[in-house]
Amino acid sequence: MDANANKPAPAKGKTKVERTGDREIVISRTFNGPARLVFEAWTTPELLKTWWVPKSTGMMLASCTADVRPGGQYRFEFAREGSVIMAFFGRYLEVVPPTKLVWTNEESPDGSVTTLTFEERGDTTLLTLREVYPSKEALDEIMGGTDGGMEETLDQLEALLAEKRAANGGKWPERLRG
Repeated sequence: MDANANKPAPAKGKTKVERTGDREIVISRTFNGPARLVFEAWTTPELLKTWWVPKSTGMMLASCTADVRPGGQYRFEFAREGSVIMAFFGRYLEVVPPTKLVWTNEESPDGSVTTLTFEERGDTTLLTLREVYPSKEALDEIMGGTDGGMEETLDQLEALLAEKRAANGGKWPERLRG
């Protein structure tokens, strides 16, 4: 029997991607689960390594460091077939557990500032990601692959949350780690 047969597949089309201006993109999605757990999934390197990269790309998050505090730095290195092919890095500007994260994206001169909010709504959390770029051209350059890749990535986060809940007898665990 397939071990994944009883796991519900994440529903497609739950992620909303909107270009709200010449320099801003907003991505939102509601997750089944409390804000504290969704926040933990975004701020814990060992958890990020399990869901952050769309599996369909054939890449993995080979290295992930995150000093999640104002002024702390992060670096995510993506690899394919054992070779690092790109890195994302920057610093955290604001950290308000479990409601808000703000960070810089410094891997290019046209890097953005990302604001991520976690709004708990009963048994769910509305995640809103806002990225502001320095120019219209910088945002135009990234718009091509954002929608599909982000949908798959957030599906993987949703699956992680469901797996942790199922492993805890259908109740939300205190923490996702451990």
